[in-house]
Parts: sequence; structure tokens; C-alpha cells
Amino acid sequence: MPPLFETTKMKSRRLALSLFAAQMLATLLLVGLGSSPAAAQADQQQTVNSALSTIERMSTSGGYAQDIQARMQRARAVLIVPSLYKGGFVFGGQYGNGVLLGHLPDGSWSYPAFYTIEGGSFGLQIGIESTSIVFLVMSDKALNAILSNQFKFGADTGITFLAVGAGFNASTTSNLGADIIAFSLTGLGLYGGLSLEGTILSPRESWNALYYGHDVASRGLVLDINARNPNADKLREFLTR
Repeated sequence: MPPLFETTKMKSRRLALSLFAAQMLATLLLVGLGSSPAAAQADQQQTVNSALSTIERMSTSGGYAQDIQARMQRARAVLIVPSLYKGGFVFGGQYGNGVLLGHLPDGSWSYPAFYTIEGGSFGLQIGIESTSIVFLVMSDKALNAILSNQFKFGADTGITFLAVGAGFNASTTSNLGADIIAFSLTGLGLYGGLSLEGTILSPRESWNALYYGHDVASRGLVLDINARNPNADKLREFLTR
């Protein structure tokens, strides 16, 4: 087979894959931003259920288990993003839904407030990948920044952010005083580094209203528990262990 034909065929495949990746990412964005009320309620509970599965997996087996368990007791809040989708070709993007729960003075955890994490990226990339992320919010300064409507990773907010890679554990990271610590797990079951520069975290107040049956701000949920939904109790109970 002539080398030129092989090169052309390979280019065609790359183009097809890039178009597919772009279409899939656009679909994810449309689903996340334009769901009907009934579908959104199902999406909310699925996000809560997936958050429980994610924190169970990452805090009970291998990799980061020891570190997450040790730091969870001192964290001011936890943000769990079960699936952060990243994909594209040259111009890429990231999108995912998550839940933020506050660590209350009595040691219990608040009911979840819903958040969206999204942003763009530039680089040579192709296809779509999914990453699960657990963010431990270690300071009041960081929690207040997140609760102030929109939070941008890497912005000049005085918040120190640490993405923990493979090989770290509670002993090796015990002296790192980051305000937010992120632990990630890819869909392939691999622990590794994480790049969120310029990514924006935003509250989904409309999801809060649908899930709890009335308007409720994320700040009120996370700090004061001014709404309840027993369908989130399993997640709260696991974090309290």
C-alpha cells in the first residue's frame, strides 16, 4: 500500500475522531445546561449517587485512601466531581457536575449543594476522557471564595491549590498547607496529576431548588443546612465515618 495513501487514511481517521469528540462534548454541555425539570431531578440524584461511589472508591482503596481519610477530618468542605469530561481537537473543553458539602462544627456534614465545573483549554489533544476528582477545601478562606458565586482556579485570589499526583500519601503531604487539595482518578483507574488552570466553578442554584423543593442558596446549604433531602443522607453518613 503506498505511503501517501496510508497517510491520507490516517488523517481522515483523526478528523473523524475529532468531529466525534467535539459532538460528544457539545452534547454533554447541552444536556447539563438545558435539561427539563423532570430530567434535571434525575440528573441531580444521579450526581449525588455518583459522588457517593466516587468518595467510597477513593477513600477506601489504594492510591490516596490514607491521605483523604486523614485530611477529611480537618477539611472545611469537600467538593466531589464524579465525572469531569475533557475532550476536543486542538481547542478542547472541560465540563462536569459536582456536589459541595460543608463540614459542620458538630462533625457532621451538610446536605449537598450542586456545582458546575467548566473551562476551555488549548493544545494538541483528541478524543474524550473522564476524570473523577475529590477537592478537599482546607481553609475558611477557600470555602468563602467558592461560595462567592464563581470561583476560578489559578486566578489571583490568594488561594493556594495543590493537585496531588501518584506517590503521595498522608505522611509526605502532611506539611503542605494548600487551601484546596485535589485528588483525581481517571476512567482507566489511574491516579495522577491534574490541570485546572482557568477552569470555573459555579453554583447551580436552579438544581438546588429542584432537589430541595424550594429556592435555597448554596451558602445556606453548606453552612447552615437550611434544606434537607433524605436521598442524600447516605453520602453525608459516609463522610461522617
